[in-house]
Amino acid sequence: MTALAARPWLSSYADGVPAEIEPVTQTLIDMLDDAVSRYPTHTALEFFGAETRYARLGEDVARAAEGLRRLGVSHGDRVALILPNCPQHVVAFYAAQRLGAIVVEHNPRYTAPELRHLFEVHHATVAIVWDAVADTIAEFPSDIRPAHVVSVTMTDAMPRRTRMMLRLPLPRARRSRAALTRRPTARGIVSWPRLLTRRPVSRKVARPVLDDIAVLQFTSGTTGRPKAAVLTHRNLRSNAAQSVAWVPDLRHGDEVFYAVLPLFHAYGLTLCLTTALSVGARLVLFPTFDVSLTLTAMRRTPPTFLPAVPPIYDALARATSRAGLTLTTLRNAISGAMALPAATVARWEEATGGILVEGYGMTESSPISLGNPMGPRRRTGTVGIPFPSTEIRVVDPEDPTVDRAPGESGELLVRGPQVFRGYWNQPDETARTLLEGGWLRTGDIVVADADGFVTVVDRLKELIITGGFNIAPSEVEDALLRDADILDAAVVGIPRPDGGEAVTAAVVLREGATFDADAIRTRLREHLTAYKVPRAIVPFDTLPRSMVGKVLRREVRDEIMRRRRPDIA
Repeated sequence: MTALAARPWLSSYADGVPAEIEPVTQTLIDMLDDAVSRYPTHTALEFFGAETRYARLGEDVARAAEGLRRLGVSHGDRVALILPNCPQHVVAFYAAQRLGAIVVEHNPRYTAPELRHLFEVHHATVAIVWDAVADTIAEFPSDIRPAHVVSVTMTDAMPRRTRMMLRLPLPRARRSRAALTRRPTARGIVSWPRLLTRRPVSRKVARPVLDDIAVLQFTSGTTGRPKAAVLTHRNLRSNAAQSVAWVPDLRHGDEVFYAVLPLFHAYGLTLCLTTALSVGARLVLFPTFDVSLTLTAMRRTPPTFLPAVPPIYDALARATSRAGLTLTTLRNAISGAMALPAATVARWEEATGGILVEGYGMTESSPISLGNPMGPRRRTGTVGIPFPSTEIRVVDPEDPTVDRAPGESGELLVRGPQVFRGYWNQPDETARTLLEGGWLRTGDIVVADADGFVTVVDRLKELIITGGFNIAPSEVEDALLRDADILDAAVVGIPRPDGGEAVTAAVVLREGATFDADAIRTRLREHLTAYKVPRAIVPFDTLPRSMVGKVLRREVRDEIMRRRRPDIA
């Protein structure tokens, strides 16, 4: 037995957190129906001040499910959602679940080629889409075009006063209207109101079971053919239950969750679409993160729980301070997707009086598998310890049958009810990622201490190989960010003619700083061995980031290669 097999982390759990969750018995639609039954008069959704009660949400889901059924959707069919955060997104998600269909989430800001690439994988029967992209989907080639495209005008869910202001013949109103809605012109598009029939779906229509597929979630940062993680009702319902168990002071029926993260992302899906509704929370929806919109909502409906990423916490802490707003209602916050700086934690907790912890996960684990305890037992700088009903191993990346001792780096393996079934129609990729015994290879290099707290060293796939040495980009980035002149940094490997890679840094300078690559390298040598010091340092105005704020190293690498300078090779 290895040290981690004894689950030493259990002694660090916050008071009231169980070692195991009860095995789930509800599908996602069962979970929603239960919330509707328990909290019919409570507000389920809020959108620019417009409120939807749980009873009405349940009715809309049943009516939309009947509409989808009449369009031919049945058990196992794929239903593509291409929507910003809005009430229609929530209704569409659960309507598809009611029929046992499989939801496929998409970023509504994707380009036409990006969307076509994904539709070639899942071949959705119906697409429910933001009206701004309805024409794009309707004009796909016949071999991938869905049988029906349903167009959603999300402004229809806003309060009447807001809709009227958007119609004003003023430049600002026109800009806002253009950003939120666009009238489709393609023939045959079904409007969202038409989908919501007057009659709810019959109880005789079969419901899904726990091990049915609920969602295909595309993984980020992949190369070549897109990979869609197969997530079952059991996976997603379990992760929602684990998330609830992790925060023992959640007040069922009385929480206010802010959905500033996109619902199409695994993180936003689990924390907002499932976890929030499972406890009868009010879910305040934002089509995109905007500081001014968020501050307006805070004045109207103060939040109690905020899942987000470090840049959002920083922005809100600063903005509320300037605006004279209080954040003291925010008792709990959990950060993911990127490293959480200690300075951000301090700033946030000073502003709120609540607690901010870092968690860890990936799409393939629904997505959360580890988190810092919600209390004094947390350890800033780590991603925490395994969730209830979750096990971990740290192994040799070249031979995952060999376990590493506490304090030694290795690849993180995860096992639990939230671990996915595999990749859609990609058995070879599945076999490489899911090992015997249900262990998920995360591709992350970590160190686990004797108590089971995990520190991420780097992505296995992002290690830079130079001169026979493996270099973790995050280690070099951390050293760069110590430099007073550097505001942001990303480190990548640029191919060399000899087959190796040159360590290359992209940096964003603080206002007023002068770019001097040699001076930066000189300062880096105080913290890094010579082979880790970047061969080239390239100035950027900003670094490309994902919708959740993670630096897109691949895009950084591509841009550097586009600009390629002689000293890089």
